[in-house]
Amino acid sequence: MKWKKLANILWWGAVTTVAVSCNGENDIKMGTYAYDAQFLKEHGVEYKELVSADGKAKVMVIPAWQGRVMTTSASGDEGDSYGWINYRFIEEGKVNPQFNPVGGEERFWLGPEGGPFSLYFKEGSEQVYENWLVPPVIDTEAYQVKSEDNNSIRFVKDTQVKNASGTTFNLHIDRTVSLMDNAEVAAEYGIELNSTMKVVAYKSDNKITNTGSDAWTKEKGLVSVWMLSHFNPTPTTTVFIPYNQAAEGRIVNDEYFGKIPADRLVADNGMLYFKIDGKWRSKLGLPAGRATGLCGSYDSSKGVLTILSCKLPDGPASYVNGQWGAQDDPFAGDVINAYNDGPLEDGSIMGPFYEIETSSPGAELAPGASLVHSQKVVHIQGDEKDLAPIVKTVFGADLEVIKTKFQ
Repeated sequence: MKWKKLANILWWGAVTTVAVSCNGENDIKMGTYAYDAQFLKEHGVEYKELVSADGKAKVMVIPAWQGRVMTTSASGDEGDSYGWINYRFIEEGKVNPQFNPVGGEERFWLGPEGGPFSLYFKEGSEQVYENWLVPPVIDTEAYQVKSEDNNSIRFVKDTQVKNASGTTFNLHIDRTVSLMDNAEVAAEYGIELNSTMKVVAYKSDNKITNTGSDAWTKEKGLVSVWMLSHFNPTPTTTVFIPYNQAAEGRIVNDEYFGKIPADRLVADNGMLYFKIDGKWRSKLGLPAGRATGLCGSYDSSKGVLTILSCKLPDGPASYVNGQWGAQDDPFAGDVINAYNDGPLEDGSIMGPFYEIETSSPGAELAPGASLVHSQKVVHIQGDEKDLAPIVKTVFGADLEVIKTKFQ
């Protein structure tokens, strides 16, 4: 996204008042799940929790914010809070007419963002920031809680969106977030987890259904499910993404905000390494032929391994192109994206944070038909010697190489 002018209209005051109000007499440590929970309560944000039987794994979900996963913990209230939260924006308490960047570990969006079939620009308008508008259904509107228990919560929403070519989409959104236990994680990825590891994992199943009377076709534009995950950057964090070496065409689109320097992005033997420090604004994307449905990040200072995976279609599929403005091919989009926040030209910054994103194919749906995009997010915090075999099994990569690639 293009943050410059948005950053200029947000309040960039210090977060000192946040620390005072949330620490108070209980002295809750900033960076913990308890801190974030108390902060949101103090600012009138209601949330639901999915909690493991032992109380250690926690997933915080907010119905008013489109059923997004706001943050998680692998060791209860005192554990590290893994999601990025925009304290400054939430504390200001105002509604932005274009976009409300509250943050969150996993949020549901719809694509494409730009191009002739954009959902974020009106028909005939120039695709520049002044005309950019996030549809309310993925920004300010609450989703209905259809069902819930300790392990899962389901949200539904009926809506209508219109693209820049004038096509109207009537759709039903059905989103379920489910807590995964250690046995599920071990079976899903073929790994072993020991008792010293701190683990929290969840999956989301995101279904969109064509509730209109017309089929959704490429000629009039398609809609995709677009999942965006915000996390906290550190000087010791690296995003690593396996890619298909046998595919044709470029490996990665690394020019969203200008070419990413070679000391921040390396493609080597089937693996992309992306430096994540919140100090250089940059974004990359993997096209359909290159993506494997896997992405990871590792913070060596805290020993936090994050695995993000999505299910890819069995055969060829068209992915919507989110680039703003004119496009050579509206269906040459990316499957996986990663973003490192950083200062703008004027020195302002929204975060810092980093993102990992996945997208479904464009939904070519007959009336009544549905598309489901499923995603899993796993955080494993532990000793490097225990995490290294997991990285080797899941990614076929060397954790020491990941750790030292930019150090």
